[in-house]
Amino acid sequence: MLVARIIFTLLLFLSPAAPAFAEKISLSDLSAYLNGIRTAEFEFSQINDDGSVSKGTIYIKRPGRMRFEYDPPNNALVLASGGRLAIFDDKGNHDPVIYPLKRTPLAIILAKNIDLAASAMVVGHAAEGAVTTVRVEDPENLDYGRVDLFFLGPEPALRQWVVGDAGGGSTTMLLGDIQTGMVLNSSLFSITHNTNARRD
Repeated sequence: MLVARIIFTLLLFLSPAAPAFAEKISLSDLSAYLNGIRTAEFEFSQINDDGSVSKGTIYIKRPGRMRFEYDPPNNALVLASGGRLAIFDDKGNHDPVIYPLKRTPLAIILAKNIDLAASAMVVGHAAEGAVTTVRVEDPENLDYGRVDLFFLGPEPALRQWVVGDAGGGSTTMLLGDIQTGMVLNSSLFSITHNTNARRD
């Protein structure tokens, strides 16, 4: 976690567009920013709880669809589609482990209409310098984990999130510049299609 904070801090100070101080971005403005993203693609660097680093590309097609595609030789794949979250492991097993998407905090940013101010899952909203942080978790099911979303201001830009589990572990995703508005084939997010492709 310390490594992630150091890297993120360096990214902020090295960014010429980042002001030294800024007001907290409102939840309504953050909601409008997220609702404006219909399709998106961006690279990520994932810092795991053991300090190892993985890289890859994230694809989003709202509502409800997301793909975490890891760079080789990592064979892992994570898909959100059809109200489910499917995790294909790096060992090359064909069939994924599947969870209801609603049991994960990621469901809030994949919703059809995002309203952070009205969501009971938004349990934190803070700012430090140019960064506004939103914490998302289910207060009634803390074992589902949490997500801290980090937005760089004053114009919102999602640049990092940290996924925490009930056991105290965490995974940090550092996000590259987001590209939006492209056409993304639905097969990218199909759990059935990707399961069959890994069997071939």
